[in-house]
Amino acid sequence: MTTGSIAPGGSVLFVDDERSVRLAGQQTLELAGFDVTACDGAERALRHLGRDWPGALVTDVRMPQIDGLELMERALALDPELPVILITGHGDVPMAVEAMRRGAYDFLEKPFPSDRLVEVERRAVEKRRLVLENRRLRDQLAGLPAGEASPIVGRTPGIERLRTAIAAVADTDADVLVLGETGTGKELVARALHAGSGRRKHPFVALNCGAMPEAIFESELFGHEAGAFTGAGKRRVGRIEHASGGTLFLDEIESMPLSLQVKLLRVIQER
Repeated sequence: MTTGSIAPGGSVLFVDDERSVRLAGQQTLELAGFDVTACDGAERALRHLGRDWPGALVTDVRMPQIDGLELMERALALDPELPVILITGHGDVPMAVEAMRRGAYDFLEKPFPSDRLVEVERRAVEKRRLVLENRRLRDQLAGLPAGEASPIVGRTPGIERLRTAIAAVADTDADVLVLGETGTGKELVARALHAGSGRRKHPFVALNCGAMPEAIFESELFGHEAGAFTGAGKRRVGRIEHASGGTLFLDEIESMPLSLQVKLLRVIQER
């Protein structure tokens, strides 16, 4: 069994009562980069398993005392999303297929080539990684106060750089231009800027410039006084005034009419 940091291939719990099979499987997987824990029976294997265990379980079906099927049932009772791969003899294939209907991830029929074992394990461990990451994100979202915007989640270098940039400018008076394709999360960035600033006690106001008819754009942005034009029966507070002290997010700003862009520039310059 390897020790130290988690191997790049992921973690595998390999269970077989035959020592030769157990050692061969362990060696094959360790050479492929997995962190392998080998057990000669189900009781020892169950001590390692839990809802947060970051790997896949491989178990022979025919073992004394607790067989592979019972081990699978106990493992799935601990975590229904744990990938379990069964090792079967030729006569056990129909039973293994039925086990897959009951939650097994896959099965390997003896004798199986080493590359087949490695391929199945890589898929299973990747699935496990995604399951645990999704759980972590759901738990993080569930812990947010009511009404608070969703955080920017992820651990990639790009996301970490984005968080650093947001933290650096959020609590300043600088105007921020957020660039990105449709669906990449520009409004999420704007809300994160708002949440990280002293403005968070005041409104966050979003306006989609591409969806606003030009005829009412100026009134929507700047507001108007009662009687300013036909149909203006009462005073209307514009988005800019409503966002006072808070954050104004103008989405698709390039769609704003040019005449209003000039007026908006004046507002930005004069604060």
